[in-house]
Amino acid sequence: MKNRKKQMGLILLMLVVTTSAFAQAEGGITEEKTTLWQMILQGGWAMIPLGLMSTAMVYFIVQNALALREKVLLRPDLLPEFIALMKNKKIIEAHSKCKENETLFTYVFQAGLERCSTTREINFGKVKEAIDEASTEEITSYMKPIDYLSIIGATAPMLGLLGTVSGMIKAFQTIGSQGMGKPEVLAGNIGEALVTTATGLIIAIPAMLFYYYFRNSFIKTTASLGRNIGGLLDTLETGELPLGFAEHSE
Repeated sequence: MKNRKKQMGLILLMLVVTTSAFAQAEGGITEEKTTLWQMILQGGWAMIPLGLMSTAMVYFIVQNALALREKVLLRPDLLPEFIALMKNKKIIEAHSKCKENETLFTYVFQAGLERCSTTREINFGKVKEAIDEASTEEITSYMKPIDYLSIIGATAPMLGLLGTVSGMIKAFQTIGSQGMGKPEVLAGNIGEALVTTATGLIIAIPAMLFYYYFRNSFIKTTASLGRNIGGLLDTLETGELPLGFAEHSE
């Protein structure tokens, strides 16, 4: 009985000592928080081009948001004036009005008015041809900043993947030369791989979302542009206001 009591006492003592040791070990562990700047540095060389891409993405988002507004491109406030000018066949005045207010609508409409004549019958075939040429030129110009977002959205993940491959190569080189004796070095290489992948996706996702948003919005705007110019040409040809333009007449 005495031996059993001694054994139980030793077991309890070992449990107390073990519990105390674990408590001290847990108390000695400090949680290290990685800052954003440390993560950027951990990403290595790939973070430099990815940072440039993120800056370019923000720039093109802001530029497109300001430039592709429908009220800026179509100038609906000028439409009643142009309707009145076309109804009275005042081509020169309408041409001057377009020059005073340069935007997508006025530039395309101005190209058509330049094919009109005040002394002889208007060839509306040539007028529409000039409008088509000008609209193609302007639409291509406005689509470039939108397409840049698509390029960034497609390139950023590939660049992040390249950084991932670079980090994994370094990790395997560390294992090959030093073995598993320095896990902190190995963890740094793997961290570089993961950070670049995440950064590439963080850039690509909003870039593609804004690309589709701006593209669809601009397609809708160009459709309205064709409708407005078509109505103005009909007014010029017939001298009557199209039914769909009644709400815009003064």
